[in-house]
Amino acid sequence: MLDLAFHHGAGPITLADIAERQDISLSYLEQLFSRLRKRQLVSSVRGPGGGYVLGKGSEDIFIAEVIAAVDEKVDTTRCGGDHNCQKNERCLTHDLWHDLSDQIYDYLSHISLNDLMKRRGVQQVAKRQDGQQSTLRAAINSVNVGSL
Repeated sequence: MLDLAFHHGAGPITLADIAERQDISLSYLEQLFSRLRKRQLVSSVRGPGGGYVLGKGSEDIFIAEVIAAVDEKVDTTRCGGDHNCQKNERCLTHDLWHDLSDQIYDYLSHISLNDLMKRRGVQQVAKRQDGQQSTLRAAINSVNVGSL
């Protein structure tokens, strides 16, 4: 989602491009984006030049919302919140870890994609990834032109 946000305005972005830049399996991304589309966090554009765009502004998409959309949990308990951490019963520190999970979720509920995009370290990584992709494409193009 952050990759898509950085490339917002450049037209639809293909999952293949995101997979390449982020070194993520294309089939895994297809599964994730299907879920994101159902929650209207992304929209798909079909046809030549198609791909995905953000479903709303990056300032209106919060990290906790993205995590929930792809059916992930923010859970630090050993039992996954089932209260069966110790011999099928609640352990001594269950409430501590449950409260931490709530704090993390609350924190992520207040951070938007736009907030992350403003972070200098994130911007540097995005530039590096775009540069690597451009270098790779140039190398591929020179090989293709040379074989003509």
